[in-house]
Amino acid sequence: MELTITPKAQEWFKRELELAEGQGIKFYGKVYGKTQVHDGFSVGMSVDTPESPLIEEIVSGMMFFVEESDEWFFKGYDLVVDYDERLEEPKYEFLKEDSNL
Repeated sequence: MELTITPKAQEWFKRELELAEGQGIKFYGKVYGKTQVHDGFSVGMSVDTPESPLIEEIVSGMMFFVEESDEWFFKGYDLVVDYDERLEEPKYEFLKEDSNL
């Protein structure tokens, strides 16, 4: 799994969220909603402290991560976090992991 945060999404997170030392932005699967690859689940996001990260990315000093306990939700996919200018909020795109690995 790869986790990509676009520059526009990064700007939104910096503007909207305050992180204490050791905290980051956690992405997880939550009940209700829909993604392009899940029916009945959507992407949740919260400010949290990682316990057992599956993946962790540091972008411009901000930590973004997914916990091992949420592997079921992201398994087989890379997550791209972008910014929806019309809705003025993050948007999420699932890309099939490279099967050549």
